[in-house]
Amino acid sequence: MDAAEFQETVEESNAVELERLGSSKLLVALTDADLTEETVLRTAAGSERAAMETLEAWIDDEDHDDAREFFVASRDQERDHYDRITAMLEDGEVDAGSVDPMHERLRSLETPTARLGGLVGRALVSDRTHLQLVGFFVNEGDEQRADCFRELRTETATQGDRAAELLADVCAGSEDWRRARTVAEDVIDVAYDAYADSLDELGLDPRPIC
Repeated sequence: MDAAEFQETVEESNAVELERLGSSKLLVALTDADLTEETVLRTAAGSERAAMETLEAWIDDEDHDDAREFFVASRDQERDHYDRITAMLEDGEVDAGSVDPMHERLRSLETPTARLGGLVGRALVSDRTHLQLVGFFVNEGDEQRADCFRELRTETATQGDRAAELLADVCAGSEDWRRARTVAEDVIDVAYDAYADSLDELGLDPRPIC
């Protein structure tokens, strides 16, 4: 298996979950139906801060040199994303708050194979989140903020691509690839379950309206 095949396999096996995460209901779930610009921005900043802190925790105990270097670069990228979003807020700061289920799962991972697989899954989830953020600000008539989230979407997708590429160096055989795929799919499942639970609490159905 190679990087491209790995990503395609994960995306295909979680096609239903990813399609639903890419719906307009996503921001409703993430903001508890508070779709004000302030809340949307604070929610987005909180997500970037969670990613930054997840990667920071991995850096301290990662023995694989290439993986550790990648985690450092990704941590710095997530910090930059956080800074770019909080610059749009009046107070310019967002508390870490409670860890969301996806990042709680990511922080439980201990091997480079699992962590890289987890980042592939996280990038696929984030791609849908950023797409909805772009759409939100387009609808608000704020092209500057929409462009910012377009850039963040591209950069996060590249991070997922790089994680998959590194798996080709880290995985010793098909069993390692299988473990990485299991983790990537699990991360997506956890994110989807949190999304569905949030909508359920709001009395909404995560399934698309046909």
